[in-house]
Amino acid sequence: MSARQVHHRTVTVRGHEVFYREAGPADAPVLLLLHGFPTSSHMFRDLLPKLAHLPQALGSARAGRHPLRVIAPDHIGFGRSAAPSATAFRYTFAELAEVTAEFTEALGLDRFALYVQDYGAPIGLRLALAHPERITAIVTQNGNAYEEGLGAEAWAPVLAYIEEPNEKTAAPIREIRSLEGIRWQYETGVPERDRSLLSPDAWHHDAALMARAGQDEIQLGLIGDYGSNIALYPDFHAYFRASQVPVLAVWGAGDQVFVPEGALAFRRDLPDAEVHLLPTGHFALETHAPQIAALIDDFLARRVG
Repeated sequence: MSARQVHHRTVTVRGHEVFYREAGPADAPVLLLLHGFPTSSHMFRDLLPKLAHLPQALGSARAGRHPLRVIAPDHIGFGRSAAPSATAFRYTFAELAEVTAEFTEALGLDRFALYVQDYGAPIGLRLALAHPERITAIVTQNGNAYEEGLGAEAWAPVLAYIEEPNEKTAAPIREIRSLEGIRWQYETGVPERDRSLLSPDAWHHDAALMARAGQDEIQLGLIGDYGSNIALYPDFHAYFRASQVPVLAVWGAGDQVFVPEGALAFRRDLPDAEVHLLPTGHFALETHAPQIAALIDDFLARRVG
């Protein structure tokens, strides 16, 4: 496998095709990247080649570290993975975490670091609870695990739907995955000087996939289940305290969905957690992929080796 190229592959898990992107040497340490809502592994398109071929990609005086084997699947129902109907597949975060665990087993991954963002955080942390021995480190990029990380205004309609799912409370949830709702997630919190770095292709790509038949039931089902993640926060915190897993929190400080307090909260249970607040928004890789790649390189080299 060429470290310079990103490969696009599929594997069957529980009878469903899981699409994933992969780059880097087959024998290199593994970083498993788990995307959030409403996107897919497409969000990692700029990061994968940088981490898979570090010396040339990063171009820094610290170059010369070993590259990584980076693997980014699309969750079931997202991206290019199978999207069975909500009657044929149980769209819960517990189920997505179990599929992710079986995905890693299908690829023969027994030790890996996690990169989690948005939905990827509860999926990855559920995986860590079930298989703590597999996790070498966690990079969380606007991937929340604390109640203070929930932006009040952005989460008000979500919590209302979780509490009482009906057509009235579902209406603002549907807006979140409209083209304009998705664009808002990309642009909000990004300084005006950096707006030109945002590719409109990103939110049009996400919106097109979110508009497919069956997505209404799929996404409402997952939003409705999000309360189960919040209920698990104490278990996540206990895992952090017991394992002292190395954590790097790289956060878009302008994010209004998962606000910076969520990044800083990791230090409560993990005093050695490294926190970097970047001047950008929810999808920090759209503007800061080179900086995040360098932070990951340095962090994993020091804390995992």
